[in-house]
Amino acid sequence: MFYNSIEIIGEAVNRILKQDPDFSIENAKRITGLRNQIIHAYDNISDENIWAVVSKHIPLLKEEVNNLIDSN
Repeated sequence: MFYNSIEIIGEAVNRILKQDPDFSIENAKRITGLRNQIIHAYDNISDENIWAVVSKHIPLLKEEVNNLIDSN
């Protein structure tokens, strides 16, 4: 469930970075890196690591995106 959402978010951030490499989302490259790990199964990613991303980092990402939307 969370894996699919992270894949989608990572793909979206990846596409944005291709258009604008200076995109102002903190950890944008790390987001795409996690997406690549999930998609290509480079390493076994533990559920605990995914939960940490979902519970700690996604809320910050949501806030950043909302701020970008509000500023436009």
